Amino acid sequence: MRTTSLDAAVRLYHLGEDGTAATLMYGTLSEALSLAAQQDEQTQDGLFLQTSNDVVGYLDFIEG
Repeated sequence: MRTTSLDAAVRLYHLGEDGTAATLMYGTLSEALSLAAQQDEQTQDGLFLQTSNDVVGYLDFIEG
């Protein structure tokens, strides 16, 4: 993910097995990471962080 500032504007969304994306929130990267950490493992597996120039899976982001 090119944007790494905790103040960066992001969209946190969940991509379901049927391919539909459900937005959990729009906010800062810091807020999105906090909300994502509160989700169960199965939900976290489908979470994505989107900035104006990139999309990355939540688990990939925290492991990388």
